[in-house]
Amino acid sequence: MPLNRRWSTDELPGSARPSWPVVLDRQHDIISHGQLRSYGHTKADLAANVEAGRWQRVLPGVYATFTGPLPRPARLAAALLYGGRHAVLSHHSAAEEWGLVPITDRPVEITVPYTSSAISQLPLVAVHRSRALRHTTLATTPPRTRGPDTIVDLAVSQETARDATLLVVDLVSRSSMSLEAVENCVSQRPPFRYRAAIRRGLGLVRNGLMSALEVEYLELVEDQHGLPRGDRQTPFAVDGKTLWEDVTYDSHGAAVTVRLDGRATHATAGVAFRDRRRDNAAELAGRARLVYGWQDVHSSPCEVAAEVRAILLREGWNPDGSRAPSCQVCRSLS
Repeated sequence: MPLNRRWSTDELPGSARPSWPVVLDRQHDIISHGQLRSYGHTKADLAANVEAGRWQRVLPGVYATFTGPLPRPARLAAALLYGGRHAVLSHHSAAEEWGLVPITDRPVEITVPYTSSAISQLPLVAVHRSRALRHTTLATTPPRTRGPDTIVDLAVSQETARDATLLVVDLVSRSSMSLEAVENCVSQRPPFRYRAAIRRGLGLVRNGLMSALEVEYLELVEDQHGLPRGDRQTPFAVDGKTLWEDVTYDSHGAAVTVRLDGRATHATAGVAFRDRRRDNAAELAGRARLVYGWQDVHSSPCEVAAEVRAILLREGWNPDGSRAPSCQVCRSLS
């Protein structure tokens, strides 16, 4: 795929070039110095509009044909025009466009070829460089990195390897992108940083974990406290529909369900109703169930493990031959 040239009209002949109003509309009233020249605007025209307060300089060589704050679409257009004809949205900005993360007030992140002269201009734009743009770019409007590459870029930018693993689990499990697509991305263009951590996150998703909270439960509660590893994403029929429980222990002789809820509140009435029906179905089936959130698992894993162990024993789990606890906190208190 050729590098994206959507944001430059400098080289178009006059007859093929869109009209000035069309260019402004496409670029949310943001224009580059090169485009101004190509449409016949002189340095004097530019200076007069800026000095009169009709236009404003946004970035080196990039201007807004209005004054006041820049709406988000205009900020994206300005960052891309500053980056040059091959610039694309990447990292957090691309993730926002893909719907992977919420839109926040932060610098627009773009990626440019290594030969580009663009540098970060905070607080408006943060510039990354890549030698693989030809393979990672999708010709959307505005142009951005492909979904799998965006996830990998975000993982590589995390502060720690563990953060990279948890981010991969969260984003891959709740996006519409297939696990295979992200695995292929890592295989074809292995990241230099956190490669093992990213692959570990993909492996956890393949084994059924669907969130960072589930990873924390597996590692901090089950593994460190000698509990059996439960089955992940177990299907149950409720009201003629198949719903999925996060962790179940039926294969270990105990009809116990553990739900891991990373939400502070139920966002919709439909979700709350579904969970009530799921609770009622579990009660009718005689299943024990426990519910934990991020604060429980992350801050009090020992207490969570003690509760789960008590219920597993009550419901028939035989701990003979189970793993020895490795939790240093529990050992120091024993």
